[in-house]
Amino acid sequence: MRSTRLFVLGALADGGPMHGHKIRTAAQVDRVDLWADVKPGSLYGALRRMADEGVLEVVRTEQEGNLPARTVYGITRKGRAELSTLLRATLADTTLRPDPMQLVLLHRGAISDEELLAAIRARRESYDAQLEYWENLRTEAEPHLTGLEPVAFDHTLLRLRAEVEWHDRLLAAVADQQSDAGSSDEGSSREQGE
Repeated sequence: MRSTRLFVLGALADGGPMHGHKIRTAAQVDRVDLWADVKPGSLYGALRRMADEGVLEVVRTEQEGNLPARTVYGITRKGRAELSTLLRATLADTTLRPDPMQLVLLHRGAISDEELLAAIRARRESYDAQLEYWENLRTEAEPHLTGLEPVAFDHTLLRLRAEVEWHDRLLAAVADQQSDAGSSDEGSSREQGE
């Protein structure tokens, strides 16, 4: 919810009063759902809640032709204060989010090595495909990027590259463990045969 509030308040602070459809279109054009946990479909409810809280205000209602009437929202003084607070809080938050993969590796004995390796390979391929998608998206967007947008792209690319590299290391570590286990099994067999 914090990301949605940050997006809405930022859009209205930067672009002036807008109706929900225009804010949603801006979210879709900017592909905000790729950058943050903002779902364009959730914006209408957020707008109404934020107006009830006093961080947004209804500026006017517009109607073009046979289209439904649209409520135009603007940011209030309270909303600008919250935007500043959200920006500072987001900048200060360096929490590394937990990854449930640590738990999978901790309790991996519940599945076979073959299943574990197949799942790790599938995850690695998925991250690799996402990386390729983002690299292509970055290339397409390059002529239109302004300000700090190129660095935002780089952040996502670096995170995806780190995931691919980590999964490569994990695959190698699991393979090493299997080979070590195979060597000790062969040694035990020989000792029992003597």
